[in-house]
Amino acid sequence: MTFVSRLKTSVAAAGRTVAGTALGLGLAAALVGAPAAWAQEAPAARAVPQAAAGTGPALWVIKDADSTIYLFGTVHVLRPTTAWGSPAVDAAFDSADVIYFEITNPDDVAAAQPLMLQYGMSPQRPLNTLLTEAEYAKLGEAAGVVGVPVELLNQMRPWLVALTLSISPVVKAGYDPMSGVELVLRARAQAAGKPLKGLETLEEQIRILAGFPEEAQLAFLRQTLESYEEATTQLDGLVAAWAAGDVEGIERLGVAEMASEPVIYDAMLTKRNTNWANQIETMLEGEGTVFIAVGAAHLAGDDSVQAILARRGVTSERVQ
Repeated sequence: MTFVSRLKTSVAAAGRTVAGTALGLGLAAALVGAPAAWAQEAPAARAVPQAAAGTGPALWVIKDADSTIYLFGTVHVLRPTTAWGSPAVDAAFDSADVIYFEITNPDDVAAAQPLMLQYGMSPQRPLNTLLTEAEYAKLGEAAGVVGVPVELLNQMRPWLVALTLSISPVVKAGYDPMSGVELVLRARAQAAGKPLKGLETLEEQIRILAGFPEEAQLAFLRQTLESYEEATTQLDGLVAAWAAGDVEGIERLGVAEMASEPVIYDAMLTKRNTNWANQIETMLEGEGTVFIAVGAAHLAGDDSVQAILARRGVTSERVQ
């Protein structure tokens, strides 16, 4: 496989993840609304999920003498009918003194709007000057399918256009950010009066995407133009593995592809997982019970949060 083909494959995988159509960045709900509407208020999160058919998605616990920290992998966009509830997750969540997510406001379109304008727009370098005539014609066709004017897409940076195109077929297939795990758990935490905290901010997540070199962004966009209508099939496999607690499947489908391009893998997973491991070690210096819910890709593979902690002598035990 050539470098260019590897780059296209890995960036496409990263893009599906960061769009929330996989298991990485948690800003999916804001990305769904922001590019097309730029200022709509998001609806309320869906109801409590159905009980999982088996044990459900994986859950880990880290303990010391006076601290308990739960790690729960999530999917940021789900069909409302996806069953993932379990007694173990409910018990861990209910016992927590504080709830951590990747970000606390994944559905805040109003907050995302100025960030999208700052990091996602580039009218001085319109896409029709960066793409071939045939590629731009394909962009026009895709714009019609997703319902966003091509004139608007033309002024966006390639990463934002690719995200817009990759998330739309998934939403049309019945996936809903309001059914994503974080928003369901956030609504439950708010009802219970539990404090909510973020491991990152919305701006930090958007800056990860905007920080990719233009060559990588264009490769992501070109791959998306070729395959955006297949995004639902790819996500279906990831969700099935997640709902069954198949961590090896998540690694194979959601992490291994990204690992073929070290720059993207490092930015999307390794650096962020290391940052979160640092924060968890700080939490262990305190006391009490913490429930952490992050994209399931961060809890799978050799550079997962648990693997990084293990190399530092901190043990994570799988609960389910």
